[in-house]
Amino acid sequence: MRFDLSILIEYIPLFLRGASLTLAICVCALVLGYLLAMPLALMRIAPLRPLQWISGAWITLIRSVPFIILLFVVYYGLPFAGVRFPLIVTGTLSLAIFASVYYAEVIRTTVQALPTGQYQSARVIGTSPMQATRNVIVPQILHTIPPSTNVTLIMLKESAVLSSVTVPELSYQGLIVQGNTYAPFEVFAAVEGLHWLIAIATAEAARWLERCMGGAQDVHVSRNALADQYLSLDKRSAQ
Repeated sequence: MRFDLSILIEYIPLFLRGASLTLAICVCALVLGYLLAMPLALMRIAPLRPLQWISGAWITLIRSVPFIILLFVVYYGLPFAGVRFPLIVTGTLSLAIFASVYYAEVIRTTVQALPTGQYQSARVIGTSPMQATRNVIVPQILHTIPPSTNVTLIMLKESAVLSSVTVPELSYQGLIVQGNTYAPFEVFAAVEGLHWLIAIATAEAARWLERCMGGAQDVHVSRNALADQYLSLDKRSAQ
């Protein structure tokens, strides 16, 4: 028994089509997941108890349910409610909902880990709320990139479950090729290899983004005039 690579050569276009669709679905789910995660995270750290309870209950519910069950609820629930989307949209929405609760917890813990006096100190020296948020808080939220990368890789692996509702992503294409060739080992070794390449590319893209964003923090940013005056006085007193 040997690994027969020639079996797969004929189906390379099918594998590449599935891999490109998997990547596109995950990118869309990443963007949509972050858009859903932001209000969830803000509700979790809001001073209003009802908002904290609603957000916490939703996050606990989604985290406690296997992704395949969530997928079936969305897949069958939307038509039951009279809403019909293409399969790819349904799969992307399911992945986004799944990932959003993890992104929300990453954002929440990062914000809560920041020293509480930073925002107030920025406001005291005369910066506007927008300037204090942009120049003090937002640059430090970039620390969410490494844990968000882990969530994205988990989401990438869970995308294989979309084949159960016939979304034509990489794993589904592998099932088609396996049915045509009767070579399961070769086929799913190829699927695994393509998933590995996508995961490596995703991790490297996250590292590149982190380096770029980290370098951007060294660039001069415009500040409130009172803030520049305060900082210059502070430097003089230190000398």
